[in-house]
Amino acid sequence: MQDIEPYFNWRHLYTAEEDERSPFYGREYSEFEYSNTIYNYYIHPQWDDMGSPTLYIKILYADYTEGFTIIELLGEWNDAINNDIMILKRDILDQLLVLGINKFILIGENVLNFHSSDDCYYEEWFEDVENGWIVFMNFREHVLAEFKERNLDYYFISGGQLDEMPWRTFTPQQLFERTSALVNRRLGS
Repeated sequence: MQDIEPYFNWRHLYTAEEDERSPFYGREYSEFEYSNTIYNYYIHPQWDDMGSPTLYIKILYADYTEGFTIIELLGEWNDAINNDIMILKRDILDQLLVLGINKFILIGENVLNFHSSDDCYYEEWFEDVENGWIVFMNFREHVLAEFKERNLDYYFISGGQLDEMPWRTFTPQQLFERTSALVNRRLGS
């Protein structure tokens, strides 16, 4: 787990710790001191602690003009015990929504498990984006199956090309444009 780093090739374009509007503004990171863990496994210190003992995130990019953000996730998404969606919604997403972000790309290839609870915060998030959208990209098949089993996939877009998107080969703007085109085609806009 300690070797899984958040994607770093866009750091010359954006860093959440230097963005005054970011929930992580002013954070300092160590490359050598590992302190955060998921189930007693140390994780790379570049991941941001959002208040969950099992789910960490990294805002890879935010564009307030276009109204989109790209967020990478690591760990276990556990709504049943930790209410991770509430923490994510209240402490991170609500701050971005107020700033005009209404298009969310969540990259979940490092989300290892999902445990659900109710759908209240997903529904609230869905309603808050109004003319925007929420995309779950590259989540593991069994994790998406858990979301679908609880009918939470109603609130976000996933599947098809979004499940195997080579997102690291794009700039943030290219990824947004490609994702937006797929979403618009799917929604018939």
